[in-house]
Amino acid sequence: MSKVILITGVSSGFGKKTAALLAKNGYIVYGTVRKDCEVDPAVHVLKMDLMDPVSIKQAVDQVIEKEGRIDVLINNAGMHLGGPIEEAPAELFTRQLGTNINGLVFVLQAALPYMRKQGQGSIINFSSIGGLMGLPFQGFYSASKFAIEGLSEALRIELRQFNIKVIVINPGDFHTSNTANRINVTVPGGPYEEQFRLSQSSYEKDETTGWDPEIMARKLVKVVGSKHPCNRYIVASFEQKLAVLLKRLLPIGLFSTILASFYKIK
Repeated sequence: MSKVILITGVSSGFGKKTAALLAKNGYIVYGTVRKDCEVDPAVHVLKMDLMDPVSIKQAVDQVIEKEGRIDVLINNAGMHLGGPIEEAPAELFTRQLGTNINGLVFVLQAALPYMRKQGQGSIINFSSIGGLMGLPFQGFYSASKFAIEGLSEALRIELRQFNIKVIVINPGDFHTSNTANRINVTVPGGPYEEQFRLSQSSYEKDETTGWDPEIMARKLVKVVGSKHPCNRYIVASFEQKLAVLLKRLLPIGLFSTILASFYKIK
């Protein structure tokens, strides 16, 4: 019997590529979108807004009504805010945190009752390299991903008794629509503008020349098919994996100096 997979955010990037590849490999795939868009015809499309718990429950219930189960839940959807923390408008940073954290929790709470009754399943939560280190001028994004890290650790222990695995994915730089879709906010002529634009040009260059999201899709197909998946997969370049290791080994002051240098911050 083919596994039933629910993946959020399949309109572009990781979600779009992964949903299509999973369907090609014989899985029954349901993918969520906020707005009408072109999605692989083998993927069953559901409307869902992470800021709307009612739409989340309706989408999950549709999968259960049609398939009777959810074997794998992939929490991929989210948003990305850039700019100085001091200058971030409340409406935007609350949306950032609400989408990436609250939305993920709403999806979990809608799906878990069914997964518990099955007595098995897998939850794959998308974090980021930015969930393992605080990225300057992407502070709220990092905060949301740090929250996903802690939430996933706690959830993994809570769900052991129900035979539900919790897996965290930490992508590095990939060439997705994330760069174009990021909402960047800074005060024109303000104290951060010059430094923000300098840092922004550095990390956006790495993103736009980053790996193809197809690489992530192929990795997730392997994770979904694994009988004994790891708790975490860092899918990133050697340099970014090295940065994660250095964060663990070095004094925080020294590591912060290295990270600041990368972002062209004196």
